[in-house]
Amino acid sequence: MEDDVESDDEVEALRDGLLAVKFSKDLKQRIRTPWLANLEVWFQRPKEIVRKLVSGDLDLGIVGFDTVSEYGQGNEDLILVHDALEYGDCHLSLAIPKYGIFENINSLKELAQMPQWTPEKPLRVATGFTYLGPKFMKENGLKCVTFSTADGALEAAPAMGIADAILDLVSSGTTLKENNLKEIKGGIVLESQAVLVASRKALIQRKGALDITHEILERLEAHLRAVGQFTVTANMRGSSAEEVAERVLSQPSLSGLQGPTVSPVFRKRDGKVASDYFAIVICVPKKALYKSVKQLRAVGGSGVLVSPLTYIFDEETPRWHELLRKLGL
Repeated sequence: MEDDVESDDEVEALRDGLLAVKFSKDLKQRIRTPWLANLEVWFQRPKEIVRKLVSGDLDLGIVGFDTVSEYGQGNEDLILVHDALEYGDCHLSLAIPKYGIFENINSLKELAQMPQWTPEKPLRVATGFTYLGPKFMKENGLKCVTFSTADGALEAAPAMGIADAILDLVSSGTTLKENNLKEIKGGIVLESQAVLVASRKALIQRKGALDITHEILERLEAHLRAVGQFTVTANMRGSSAEEVAERVLSQPSLSGLQGPTVSPVFRKRDGKVASDYFAIVICVPKKALYKSVKQLRAVGGSGVLVSPLTYIFDEETPRWHELLRKLGL
């Protein structure tokens, strides 16, 4: 398995429970995980991850969907295991200047219909996406287009006069605005975020690869499900578990995932074991945390404990069944 060496988000995601590995300052070295003896994690450049998946040097990779699309180029051996790891959100988009001949151009259709573009003087696009760029333009009927290959800050290319437009990744759009550029209707090539991608051949032929992928997928799903969720525990005096549950469920924020867990709290009183207190356990999202604590207090809760969740394992993830279907298993 490989990961993008440049992404702090990916390192944090792995550190926060997806793989539970210990990281070295030298992220280029391989790292073994304590929970899977046959798994090694390597940190590589995004495009190298995809290329090594295609060549058979890797089994799994975490990388942006844009990179998979650009360097995988529709290779049928590449298979998406998880298509939404919920970080690295961006989109690949065409952007043009807000000024000059583009001032009143606001859509891809209008851009294509501009009389300026001829075989002798085509639309010049600066991009690092030399596969997706031409493919997108051809699919949308823009024939008189040339591409200049570039990496890094493309936003200055139109102002420098070396390109008419750029095709690049956009997240907040702030950099485009700072360079007096704008996106146009119909100009988005694809939406992207981090994905888990695998070699189809490796999953079918390499012993143990599919089982490891299953566990990684389960951990990913459980971790993503738990992000922003908290376990809230409180003690409450009551005559029975049902009576306490009735009070708890009278409050809208205290239903938990499938309802509160109510269990007796045993203590000795006058030499006898008594259970006139009950422990309430619920799972609440971060945005409702304080409200839930207040509602617990309102119905008699005390000694409220709060702890963040790392995993919420639910029923078998549909993505696993979808993966098996794609593999024909």
